[in-house]
Amino acid sequence: MSVYLHDIPLDQARSRLQQAMIEAGCNQVLESETIPLDEIACGRVLAEAVWAKISSPHYHASAMDGFALQSSATVGATETQPLILVYGKQTVYLDTGDPLPDWTDAVVPIENVEPVNEDGELSRYMRNPYGIRIRAAVPPWRNVRPMGEDIVTTQLVLPAGQVLRPVDLGAIAACGHTDIVVVHKPQVAIIPTGTELVAMGSKLKAGDIIEYNSLVLAAQINLWGGIAHRYPIIPDDFEQIRKVVIEASRESDLVLINAGSSAGSQDYTARVVESLGELLVHGVAVRPGHPVILGMINKPEADLSGLTRKIPVIGVPGYPVSAALTGEIFVKPLIFKWLGRVAEEPLKISARMTRKVTSPAGDDDYVRVMVGKVGDHTLATPLSRGAGVITSLVQADGIVIIPAGSQGIPAGGDATVRLYRSPNEIESTILAIGSHDVCLDILAQFLAAESRRFISANVGSLGGLLALKRGEAHLAGSHLLDPLTGEYNLGYIRQYLPETPVVVVKLVDRQQGLLVKKGNPLNIQSLDDLTRPEVTFINRQRGAGTRVLLDYHLDNLKIDPEKIRGYEREEYTHLAVAAAISSGRADCGLGIAAAAQALELDFVPLFKERYDLVISARYYEDELLLPLRHLLKNPLFQTEVTHLPGYDLTDMGEVLATLP
Repeated sequence: MSVYLHDIPLDQARSRLQQAMIEAGCNQVLESETIPLDEIACGRVLAEAVWAKISSPHYHASAMDGFALQSSATVGATETQPLILVYGKQTVYLDTGDPLPDWTDAVVPIENVEPVNEDGELSRYMRNPYGIRIRAAVPPWRNVRPMGEDIVTTQLVLPAGQVLRPVDLGAIAACGHTDIVVVHKPQVAIIPTGTELVAMGSKLKAGDIIEYNSLVLAAQINLWGGIAHRYPIIPDDFEQIRKVVIEASRESDLVLINAGSSAGSQDYTARVVESLGELLVHGVAVRPGHPVILGMINKPEADLSGLTRKIPVIGVPGYPVSAALTGEIFVKPLIFKWLGRVAEEPLKISARMTRKVTSPAGDDDYVRVMVGKVGDHTLATPLSRGAGVITSLVQADGIVIIPAGSQGIPAGGDATVRLYRSPNEIESTILAIGSHDVCLDILAQFLAAESRRFISANVGSLGGLLALKRGEAHLAGSHLLDPLTGEYNLGYIRQYLPETPVVVVKLVDRQQGLLVKKGNPLNIQSLDDLTRPEVTFINRQRGAGTRVLLDYHLDNLKIDPEKIRGYEREEYTHLAVAAAISSGRADCGLGIAAAAQALELDFVPLFKERYDLVISARYYEDELLLPLRHLLKNPLFQTEVTHLPGYDLTDMGEVLATLP
């Protein structure tokens, strides 16, 4: 059956694969194996229940250091009328864990007895006195661990399907076992394909792509309980790919072919699968990751019954986010099925979206989000949605799934977030929305040592102030220049936050200037040079403080923005502007010196500006933000910031204003 890149709903895709696996007899728990009980067994899945071979403890044991005795012999003992028991006849000393003599049924702690000699006088021989004086009666089985207190012979200790933890190993050993029967770990082959791929550590040239999808997939598989086998990179050649897939299938339960799953001229995965078995699905209505391939291929040799065995194969999209999500959506359920593990349900919380999210109506859309709690509201901020942006998964606190048929979620709308992080981490998150600055990354590093997560969304200074107004952030970074007064931030705060109490804290003064290529080959020295026809500019987005600063000076210099080639092209951070120049997409852009240094560009200083933290007054004194306020006065943090060029730390951490 040929189904070349025809998207079908996710449920249908799963159903086709499941049915094919049922028919092939590989949709159940894998075979078992017996392994020694040692620390390596931790994390393995029990194939058989563990029943106790012996009781634990398997004898009556003293629960503490003391004297074993017959409880009936202590009846009548009081503070005023103590009893003396003869050592060796009526009592005997035991250490913790020692077996009780058959004629005893209780233990008196050593600190509750008085050793005596034959005359009834106190003796200094505690462990072998003539006798002991006791001043209270002891009930039967006091301070004794009776046989079977923990485990009784034949008792069920652990059920089949249990993922073994360190404490489970102790329980298995305690009930008399030295070996355990566990499920065979699924063997998964990962075959990266693509002529453009190069191994990690290679010297790169234009067009080379570092191959790391197999690294991510292998780590996922090993984490979920399988064993991943990464193959060398295979170039785009049908016969070579086919040969390696055949070889990999000999010892594998699942084969993953990475890349080559779309409809391009060198996308061979579908053809390879069809040549070796059956192509079930080519395209799933999921974004990112829709060009997924599902199929069944024949193993090279028949089994002992003469039947040809089949195993599943998955064509994994080449974009890194698509590859990682394909692992979660398709590979993880297979591994759990084969191990006999119960599918894990992710922790879900309800959150309010801070920005509108549109979605293609025909696909299940997996949107990566950052999550923070501001006051009583849990907020989800969408991250970059590009399938090639692996950092969007690194930064993601969770996933919002927008089902097919929905066109998205409006700003302020409720969404269900499947969390990657624990609720405690969300509770300890400081959420900053606003202008980008490199020293915020340093602040995040220092705060991590103080058990605080600092996450920032770069939407520009004005966007940050509006987020504060909506109650969607604890603080905003801002450097908005008022063209009428020459003052920074305060005028904008009065205009946009007239009824929102905030505390304005000085962070840094910093240089803004033109970022240009190394050596400044076009000799760009001022804003006047931006109108030269050979100069291509890259701008910041509307509402960014840098954009406001640029427009202010262009107006003063009577420079028409329409005469600047590239004025309409926007980026959201200083580093993104620097990357555009470094990569040749632009010749220059306005930004900070630290961004120029980071990407080895030259910097033409033009202006000095003030960058403030605008903090919601509601949270300024809060315990959550206390480490941040302390850090702004911390010499170690300040020293780290001074290593960046173009910063003046005078008055860092000082309160400039409390508004309104």
